[in-house]
Order: sequence, then structure tokens, then C-alpha cells
Amino acid sequence: MKKIRTGIASFGMSGKIFHAPFLQAHPGYELAAIVERHKNDSRELYPDTILYRSVEEMLADESLELIIVNTPVQLHVEHTRAALLAGKHVVTEKPFTVTPGEARDLDNLAKEKGLVLSVYQNRRYDCDYRAVKKVIGEKLLGKVVEAEIRYDRYRPEASGKQHKEGDLPGSGTLHDLGAHLADQALQLFGRPEKVFADLRTLRSGVKANDYFEILLYYPELRVRLKSTMLARETYPAYIIHGTEGSFFQQRSDVQEELLAAGQKPSLEDWVPAPSQPDGLLHTRIGNEVVRKETTSSPGNYMGYYQDLYKTLRENAPNAVPAAEAVQTMELLAAAERAAMEGKVVSFK
Repeated sequence: MKKIRTGIASFGMSGKIFHAPFLQAHPGYELAAIVERHKNDSRELYPDTILYRSVEEMLADESLELIIVNTPVQLHVEHTRAALLAGKHVVTEKPFTVTPGEARDLDNLAKEKGLVLSVYQNRRYDCDYRAVKKVIGEKLLGKVVEAEIRYDRYRPEASGKQHKEGDLPGSGTLHDLGAHLADQALQLFGRPEKVFADLRTLRSGVKANDYFEILLYYPELRVRLKSTMLARETYPAYIIHGTEGSFFQQRSDVQEELLAAGQKPSLEDWVPAPSQPDGLLHTRIGNEVVRKETTSSPGNYMGYYQDLYKTLRENAPNAVPAAEAVQTMELLAAAERAAMEGKVVSFK
């Protein structure tokens, strides 16, 4: 097995939790290099890797085949472009870019160079999303007519992270968590015809949006995407209504919490199933009306890196191609335009 020598462009929370542990644990990858501009945090956990002080320095390493661009979103275009021009395959964190035009440019560049450009949409591998996808895929609700997807947190204080909460292009909850919700809506329901949105800033000390509500219009379906940083009480993350029934699903995936606590991932199921039911299905199956609690199967972000390995070594389809991320960025841009103009906008 020829391992994929990989470098990580940043060793903040994303590098420490979502990338380095999986690259280290997967037998098909070699975590070979990490960029830390000033700190040396990676030395204790990954002493065998090369420590670089800049992305440019790392990209000059001809032995690296894959680069993880997990720097702040405002730097994604610069670093992804540089990696592609250096002949590297690239994984870029979400949100892919700030604007749809930037996303299209990077997608085209990767195609011109014959390189794989994938966007890290790890929430596709959450247990809760996969449970919803299964229910919809098996048509247990009949024809879906209404859906709500939300990602709420309770963080009343500003984090101080300017690239996420400051007055910068691409900062704010819409690009951060909205990139997940938009991606999931597009995966589950396809491209809507029209979009309406409301964006707000609720917390003091925060300049970017920290609340959004987006309404997606389909011919026979309405989808609402919502997020707030001031939700102290939990609410179902997914509410799906169809002609035959309804499905409520809690946001129950605990991978992030376990990774932050130091647990090591693996290709096999390494996260236990929820200890209590996390869903409610109320529908008609055949001639019988069924109302029952459901429990999702464990999720695994390693599935993303396993899919990417198959893409790079077995020519399998890209699990999250840049073209799909272009659509996500187009949807977020439409939401911004709708909120600014205060009206429903076309999305064709």
C-alpha cells in the first residue's frame, strides 16, 4: 500500500480534532507535515512529522501528495490555489470560499491540473444526518412536503475570533454552520427555485451575523435552514413532514466531543450508538400507523478520509467534489442577497 503523504496547513482546533487524528489512524495515509507559525503544539502528539512555519514552506516539499487547507476561510482561496499550482491534491475545509466565483475558479483550476479537490463536509458522516437521509431515502414519510434543518448553539459571549465573528468577508454563522446546512439541503432535496433569508447579529461584541433563517422554495416543498448562537434549550435538529408521516431527529452525534477529549478514531465504529433514542418516527407503513422512537447508528468522520483514499488510489468518485461546494456557496450568496434586498430571489 502506497501511503498518501499529507500535510496540514494549520494546527488549530480543526487540525487537532478533525484532521490529524484521522490521518494518523488511517493506514492509507502518512501524516508527514504540519504548519504552525509560532507554536510547537504538534511536537508532543506528532513528533515524527515535519514542522513548517508557513504554508509556502510546506508546499515546497515535493514529497507531499495531499494538502489539507484548514486555515481561516479568508485564506482558503490563496492557499488552495497555491497547493494546486504546486501539483498537490487538496482538501479544503468548509466554508470552501467566501464567494461562488472564487469556488468556481478553484474547481476549474483543479480540473485543468488533473488534481483532486475535495471539500471537507464532515457533517455528512454524522449519525443524525445519516438517520434522516435513510428515512427519506426509504420513502418512509411518503412525499416530503416540508423540512427544517437547524444547527443551534448556546454561546452568549463573543469568542474573539475575528475570522469567524469580526467584520471580515466570509465571517459569521451563515458561512460557518450555514455551509453544513446548505450542503445537507442540497444533498437531500436538490437545488431550490427561490430563496428568502433573514440574517441578524444578536450578541454584543460580535460584528458578523450569528443568526440566520433561510427559506428554500421548491415546486412542492419548503425547506427552512436555521441557526442561532442563543439557544440554551435543545430543539430537534431535523423536522421532516411528508404525505404519510413525520420524522423528528435530534442532533446527537458526539464525535467532536470525544475527539476533543482525546479519543482516537478508527476505520471501525469507534463511537457508541446513542444511549437513548434520538429520533421519533410517526408514519404509515403499509396499512399500519406506526409511532416509535428510533436510535441512530454511529457516525464516523473516518468515512470521509476512507472515501478520499478510494478516490486517490482507486479512482473512485470524489465524495465531496468542489462542484458541489460551488452550489453550496451559490446558495449562501443567494441567502445574503435575499436578506439584503428583503425579498425572495431566484435561484436558477
